[in-house]
Formats: sequence, C-alpha cells, structure tokens
Amino acid sequence: AEMRVAVVGAGVSGLTATKCCLDEGLEPTCFEQSQDIGGLWRYTEHIEAGRPSLYPSVISNTSKEMSAFSDFPYPEDFPVFLPNARLLDYLRRYAERFGLREHIKFETTVVSIRKHPDFATTGQWNVVTEAHGKQTSHVFDAVMVCSGNFSEPSLPLHCFPGIERFRGQYFHSRQYKHPNVFQGKRVLVVGMGNSGVDIAVEASRVAAKVTICTSRGAWLLSRVFDHGYPWDMVYNTRLMSLIRNNLPGPLSWEFINYKMNQRFNHENYGLQPEKRYLLVPLLNDDLPSYILTGRITIKPGVKEFRDNSVVFHNCPEEEPVDIVVFCTGYDVSFPFLEESVVKVENKHASLYKYVFPTHLQKHTLAVLGLIKPLGAIMPLTEMQARWVTRVFKGRRAEGSSPGYQNAVQTGHILSLHQDGFSSVKWLIYMDTLASFIGAKPSVLGLLCRDPWLALTIFFGPCSPYQYRLRGPGRWEGARQAILTQWDRTLKPTRTRVPAGSSSSFPSLLTVVGFLLLLAAMIFGF
Repeated sequence: AEMRVAVVGAGVSGLTATKCCLDEGLEPTCFEQSQDIGGLWRYTEHIEAGRPSLYPSVISNTSKEMSAFSDFPYPEDFPVFLPNARLLDYLRRYAERFGLREHIKFETTVVSIRKHPDFATTGQWNVVTEAHGKQTSHVFDAVMVCSGNFSEPSLPLHCFPGIERFRGQYFHSRQYKHPNVFQGKRVLVVGMGNSGVDIAVEASRVAAKVTICTSRGAWLLSRVFDHGYPWDMVYNTRLMSLIRNNLPGPLSWEFINYKMNQRFNHENYGLQPEKRYLLVPLLNDDLPSYILTGRITIKPGVKEFRDNSVVFHNCPEEEPVDIVVFCTGYDVSFPFLEESVVKVENKHASLYKYVFPTHLQKHTLAVLGLIKPLGAIMPLTEMQARWVTRVFKGRRAEGSSPGYQNAVQTGHILSLHQDGFSSVKWLIYMDTLASFIGAKPSVLGLLCRDPWLALTIFFGPCSPYQYRLRGPGRWEGARQAILTQWDRTLKPTRTRVPAGSSSSFPSLLTVVGFLLLLAAMIFGF
C-alpha cells in the first residue's frame, strides 16, 4: 500500500511538501486551518479581515529567478521582486499545475500528533484534526510539519526596565495592522529585523518622529545591487560563496565589511554592526535615504523606560515617546506536538540538518521551513521536502544511512537566533541536501560535456533549476531555464530600449568567464 503522509499547513512549504510526496509516489493529506493556500502571503486578505497582519513587508525579498520552485519558473512578465498578490498567484498556478488542491483539506486544524502505540516498529503517528467543531482521528505513516515559524510573538518585557511605568502605548510587531496608528506620534521601534525596519519606514510617512533602537547594528542590503542587478543573483553565486567561505574568519569578516560598506558607510548612519556579531543582513531599499532626510534616527539599545520617554545606553538625555513597537521576533512552537518529539529549550531545537528530530527511533516526522537563509526560502523548503520524502520511502538517500545515525549521536543541534529562526548559508545548505539525494550539480563533470552551462552555473546566480539537472526528479527544462534566467529577469524592466543598443551582458560574461576559468581551475571546484 502507498505510504500515507500528513502535511501540516498549506503555505509555501506545505504545498511543495505535498508535491514532493506525489513525485515520490506517497499519498499526502494536507491540513490547512484557513480556507485557502498561501500562508503568510495572504497578507492583504488578513488586513481586510481585520486580523493582525502577519508580515508587514508586502514585497518579496528575493528575486523571482532565485525564489522559484526548481521545476516551475515564474512567468517572464512577472516583476523581478514580487508583490505578495503576484506571489500568491504563482502559488495558485503551482497548485493547479501539479494537482495539489485535491489533497488539501481546508478549514481543518491539527489538534494533536502523537506516536502510535506501535511506533517503535511501524513509525506511525496518530493525528487528530478538527473541522467545523468536529474532531477526527487518523493514522499516518509519516508527518511533515509545515506550519511555519511565525508562531508565538516573543515579547521579553523583563529585559526592558521601567516598561511598567511607561504610560504610552506598546505592542509586538505582530499586532501591527496599519500606519494610521502612528499619525502625528513619536514612535520608537525596538529591534532591527526586517519587519522592524519595514514598520519604521511605513510609520515615518505619518509619524512626528521615528527612532529605531538596536544594540547590535545591522548590515543593510538593497534589492537593487551592483550595477542594478537583483542582490541575490549577484550575492548567491558559486564563485562568491567559494570566496566567502574559504577565507579565514577575520579575512572573511573584512571581505563582507568591505562589500557591505561599498554602497554607503554604515558607521556614518549609526548602523555598523559590532564585530562580534555575524549578522544576517537586512533588506530594505528606503532606510539609508530616510536616515539621510531625518525621517528616521538610529539609537543604541534601551537602558530604561520612564513615564513618557525612554533612555538609551550611552545617551544621557531622555527621548520622549508615545508608541513603542517591539520587533523582538518569534518563539518557535508546535502546540500540537508533545514536548518529547521536538524539544525546544531556550530557542534551541535538536533537529538534524534543521529537519529531523534527532532522538526518534523512526525518522517518520520532519519539520520544514524552520530556517531563515540569506536567500530564498521556497527552493530551500522544496529541497528539504525532496530529501525528506526520499528518507520516508527508505530510499537509502545518504541522509538515512548509518552516517546519519552517527551525526545524530554527535548532535547537529539547531540554534534558533533571537527571532526564533536558525540562519544558514543558503548555497552550502542547498548543496548538502542535494548531495544526499544525488541532485547536486557537478560543475567539473559538465565542463567537458556542456562548458557554457558549467560556466553559467559557476559564475552566474545559483538558481534553483541547477538542482534539477540530475538525480531523482530530474527536469528536462532545467538547462533551458538556467540559460534563459537573465532574459526573464530583464524582460519586465527593459521596456524601453534606445535605438542601436544591444544587450552587453552575455558578451561581457563570456570574456570575464574565460578569464576567470583559469583561476577557478587553480582554485579547484
């Protein structure tokens, strides 16, 4: 009989998990508590319903070529960075194309997932769901938890002395609905995550004054990167990854420091991070100009709150404040799992490769999308799902061999950063999981057979299609998708071409490519 898999949630990871189950001949049932697919990305609908907005940034942070599912490129007329309505449209097309809807049960909440009495031999799970007030019990052979990480807002008020005497209004960024609340007010945003900066930028259009306080500082990336190309298509290339990850620690820091300060000097803007923090850069196109025009001020961390003001570390004078927004991240929680399955202790969960709970006798439960890469989450959760479904099937994907057991004993513990996510190096992680299932592209192997493709893979962006060139789930269209990725990127913006101009991009790439080829050969791939 086919292996029955329960998928929890029909957001980005739930959809691709369902598809990967079908690809591997498993039988998925996906439970989604709302009435539609899309999870986080149904932001506008949440606003219309008056529910707290789940995520204020309404434009995708990664470019369409880098964030596509690996066998389903975005339509070429879609903008390069997608507003969430277009992203939702893409997810709906994906569900349509691979027939996912018929496997999703909407308006169904997963109440509990418990080990089946004979779990030790079968690895099965008892899953209880609730729909329209009625509970149902099921038995599944395996479970994929795709319920996302924006679960529990983390608001450590004890870290902010004097907050109890503060007379103004304060709330967690998750409660933020609309900038109107800031009209004419003096606003303090605590924390320098993506959502904090997004909220500060929105607030500064209507507020009297906006201050962001941060103890760590942050690197700031813009979607528009070197020569106007999308940041991730320049940053996440195999060549750049090789340079960044093979330099000794201090040199690597200097390299990143130099790269990040090329566009503007972070120290002059009060943003320069402390050297001891290796931070995930933020993405925001507006902040530097908003600081320059005085709409937003950056301050150090909060020392204490007073009745109507706040005092910052190393700043003698107090700053009057009416509203405080705490952008202090989220705690990961899985209310439907018993504690023993995924142990989350002070934001640490012990998960092998951030996916499999390390101490289960049978590896029939996986957690997807619990990481926050500096890169696109969609192809990453898809890669997790491809690996997980192979492990479930007992295909001896390397990840399920005895080597896996040893790794589990030595404990690859997942550390969740202050915002309840773990952060990973996107390309390295993708390659690791791809090598488990034999889908990692071989640049050297291709060099003789298909040199142009090999060069594009090494020097060009590491787009998801690279992971469909070989191995299980090989896709015929992968090579073509890789060679045309820049065409799809330039199509929506090169909408007015001056007479007599030609695209200089490929010719330049060719020249640089062959020059760098020698260097790459010496480096060794």
